[in-house]
Amino acid sequence: MLKRLEIVGFKSFAKKTVLDFLSATTAIVGPNGSGKSNVAEAFRFALGEQSMKSMRGRRTEDLIFNGSHSVPRANRAAVAIVFDNRSRGEHRPFRIDFDEVVIERAVLRDGTSEYSINGSKVRLRDIEELLAGANIGETGHHIISQGEADRILLASPRDRRAMLEDALGLKVYEFKKQEAQKKLVRTEDNIMQVNSLRRELAPHLRFLESQVKKLERADELRKELTSLAQTYFAIEDAYLSVEKGKAAEGKRDSAERLAVTSVELANIEEQATTDVEGAKHLEFVRKTEREIERINSERSTLARSIGRVEGALSVATDRSTRVAQESYVKVPREDLSGLVKEVEKQAAEATTPEAVLAAFTAIRQVIVAFVNRFVVSAEDTRFEEEHAIQTLQNERAELLANESVLSGELEQAKSELAQHREALTAHDETGRDLRRLILDLAQAKAHEEGMVARSEAREHELALLAEALEREKVEILVLVGVAAVSYEPLSPTDGAVNDRSAHEARKRTLERTKIRLEEAGGTGEDIRQEHKEVSTREAFLATELEDLARSAEGLRALIGDLDTELAKYFSEGLAKVNASFGEYFALMFDGGNARLVLEELEAPEEGALLESEEENNEKTKERSGIEISVSLPKKKVRSLMQLSGGERALTSIALIFAMSQVNPPPFLILDETDAALDEANSRRYGDMIENLAKQSQLIVITHNRETMSRANTLYGVTMGGDGVSRLLSVKFDEAIAVAK
Repeated sequence: MLKRLEIVGFKSFAKKTVLDFLSATTAIVGPNGSGKSNVAEAFRFALGEQSMKSMRGRRTEDLIFNGSHSVPRANRAAVAIVFDNRSRGEHRPFRIDFDEVVIERAVLRDGTSEYSINGSKVRLRDIEELLAGANIGETGHHIISQGEADRILLASPRDRRAMLEDALGLKVYEFKKQEAQKKLVRTEDNIMQVNSLRRELAPHLRFLESQVKKLERADELRKELTSLAQTYFAIEDAYLSVEKGKAAEGKRDSAERLAVTSVELANIEEQATTDVEGAKHLEFVRKTEREIERINSERSTLARSIGRVEGALSVATDRSTRVAQESYVKVPREDLSGLVKEVEKQAAEATTPEAVLAAFTAIRQVIVAFVNRFVVSAEDTRFEEEHAIQTLQNERAELLANESVLSGELEQAKSELAQHREALTAHDETGRDLRRLILDLAQAKAHEEGMVARSEAREHELALLAEALEREKVEILVLVGVAAVSYEPLSPTDGAVNDRSAHEARKRTLERTKIRLEEAGGTGEDIRQEHKEVSTREAFLATELEDLARSAEGLRALIGDLDTELAKYFSEGLAKVNASFGEYFALMFDGGNARLVLEELEAPEEGALLESEEENNEKTKERSGIEISVSLPKKKVRSLMQLSGGERALTSIALIFAMSQVNPPPFLILDETDAALDEANSRRYGDMIENLAKQSQLIVITHNRETMSRANTLYGVTMGGDGVSRLLSVKFDEAIAVAK
């Protein structure tokens, strides 16, 4: 229920003016120019009207009291409409939990508008939705101003349909439908964005999947290498352990025999040299023996050096072979990242065709320089390997030459030793047996010395093999981890330990597997992590797409349901309006008939094809407008334009009242809609007003005495010389007397 209207600074109402609406019908009267029609426009203004033409103005500033010679102009105009909202539950006019609802709009001279509901600032959209729920729509069917009575007759069929839907209270469904359509558009946009993201993600995900497959193959190689390494290292450890034991035992036995032989030879030689000549020969023997010991010592040292160089040369040769066999160049990650950044930078700066061509040339030069640098780097690496091998070969040749010299010196010393020993033994022919014994012992001593030297050389060789084995363990440890060097020791009696041919084949297989694993790359944890993140992102987008698709389907279903409800309620409402329209029309014209009919949409010409399925759908959704069919008693008319001005006014009034009768709005404002009626029609008009007042509050702005007589409350509006509209209180019985 409408309670009151508060106006401040709006048009001619400079001072605060309050109109209370406590009865079913309130009439506002006054002379022309007094500002009484500004009351209807104040309602329009507060309810969100945006057309300045509907409020008889050109600019927003025209709505604010502009001042007079005695009253200053106002800086703002404000209108508040107060509604009684005390009904409970679904019967509340407004769906908010307040017993009183105050809708207010204020406008400033800078043109800005402010809206509020119960003092809280809101949007115009919020006002429209609240009013739509109370059957107060934006088409203005509840406010009929002077000169606009036949607006619904002059409107286009589609605009006329919008007015009818507004009057039937279908705007709430339209708001819901529009909101659902906006959500559907946003959802479809989101679907497109998600699909776009998935399309952008797909190539990178496929690349990562291929990389992960490579890493999985590398994992298989890593497992294979681990198994091979465990077997190889176990056999090699057992072999070296056995060989070191043999070498140590042989050296120990030879050293013991050498010591015994040396003592025996020394004792016998002392017995065989009893004179000066013998002593001389003995001195030469001792000197030569010391020289032989020196030479043997140097040969042992030289043998160790040769073994070290040959071991290093073997390792360098293997490494050089692997480098030569490699068909790729290992590029550091930071260098590759630098290349990518440079390419992206060049591409990002290209905004014109000329810039794109220049960027393409620059990128090609950067890539060529990048590749050349790493090709040169690979060649430098190969050159360094070859130089290292050449250096070791030269060192080995020098050591072998030194060994050859020492071998010559040893042979010469042995020859001299044999000569002195022969001279020593020949000195005493009587000591022939002794001399033979000395010779045998000397030969035995030389033999044992050679055995000790060979054992030492073998020990040194085994030491080099052990060092090489440790290096191999470190390399494998870096490639596959600690599992490769964690194995059970083999028994020295195991048959695999002594099968060196099979062991060498096993070593070659190990080397090939190691090279394949190096080519496959590292563990790739960063690739795996990125693949996991991208896969998770893809799964999330897929789930989000499914959710959005379900949401879009639900919104389409909701829109379909709303269309069905709108069609149903519109059809029912149209039938009810036609029933009332016919009654009111017959009442106004003493007969005749009038009804609203749906216009027929033009069907496409036979054989004509629509441009697309989307156009076809839009044609299907297109709604028919509303035409008005009238039949006057004793007069043939073919169209509304054939009606006179008075007939159009009566027809408009009949239609407006019929629309209001079907779905009554909380209030109805009639601004001098009875101005063109004669006395008989005024009485009929008054009867209709009384009938309407049973369902809606009526505010009638009128000069018509008949209309005044049907009102419960009268407000008089006057205007003095200061240009300010004022209200006058008039008792009802006095008002009737004035009207008569």
